[in-house]
Amino acid sequence: MSSRIYYTKPSITDLEVEYATDAARNGWGDRCYEYIARFEEAFKKHLGVRYAIATSSCTGALHMGMAALGIGTGDEVIMADTNWIASAAPITYLGAKPVFVDILPDSWCLDPDKVEAAITPKTKAILAVHLYGNLCEMDRLLAIGAKYGIPVIEDAAEAIGSQYKGKRAGSMGAFGSFSFHGTKTMTTGEGGMFVTNDADLYETVLTLSNHGRARGQTKQFWPDMVGFKYKMSNVQAAIGCAQMERIDTLIARKREIYSQYRTLIADIASASMNPEPAGVINGAWMPTVVFSSESKITRDMLQREFAAANIDARVFFWPLSSLSMFQPCRGNVTAWSIPERAINLPSYHDISSDDLSRVSAVLHHAVSLAKAS
Repeated sequence: MSSRIYYTKPSITDLEVEYATDAARNGWGDRCYEYIARFEEAFKKHLGVRYAIATSSCTGALHMGMAALGIGTGDEVIMADTNWIASAAPITYLGAKPVFVDILPDSWCLDPDKVEAAITPKTKAILAVHLYGNLCEMDRLLAIGAKYGIPVIEDAAEAIGSQYKGKRAGSMGAFGSFSFHGTKTMTTGEGGMFVTNDADLYETVLTLSNHGRARGQTKQFWPDMVGFKYKMSNVQAAIGCAQMERIDTLIARKREIYSQYRTLIADIASASMNPEPAGVINGAWMPTVVFSSESKITRDMLQREFAAANIDARVFFWPLSSLSMFQPCRGNVTAWSIPERAINLPSYHDISSDDLSRVSAVLHHAVSLAKAS
């Protein structure tokens, strides 16, 4: 059998190992935050924002940011039904309710018309999740937010490298959040980042991130509020510093893989991939294929075919409202339909052209089977 093709692996070089080793050997005492500060500085420079706080996860960044915005019991946050639960979980931590609306059929992100229709007096935020590197229609969402006085939050966990009209994903909303999980375009193993251009919001989140201890507080071990423990470790940040030195290369390789896939399956009329409309650069974190409903190609068929070819492909996110802890929203027709005929494709940085062709061959074989059935 051919060697296994994994859907994702991080890109780790001697530079990451060197920095992590230095942090493990020497990053203590007076140097315990050295790599963290370096990482935050490099990331905010790359993103073009004023403030950045390295966190233990994107979920933690979202949790603190939402808490700093005052979201709490009885409030509502509008978000797309198609997402991983990590985007919705922090809303529930605060006692608020995620309100799931349908997605656009091309970008698989929030439908702005559905967002505006879902606004109530309880709405306290709009959560724009840039799915698989695809970008939400930020101009429209920001205009809706301004019209109703509601902040727009960007979950850019999957959108490192994506740009909207010259602005990087995560830099446009009230705050942005990022993930550096081992599956992402850049990684620290686990980890995340909170970013904002709002000085007051930054100070509040900075305090929350350190057990509620404000940086201006002169009393030692004196918290000014009940906070959280979502700090990134110095060793993780050291890996992040190395990744930031390679960020342009990491993004370019992801986009190259995405481009190769588009070429390889261009002849499959029933398949569409991550869009890149005018004014948008897709960071291409997770190349994804969605088949038309007329194609007769299903998620289960694709999983069987990829498994038979010893290829690890991921399913498209289930609609959150289909999960047992939430109320079903079957009116979100697109969010419920697409996962039944879609698949995420392997896209780790070191994947070979031959392996990309193997993946493509499985898709073509699935099309042949569907036509013959």
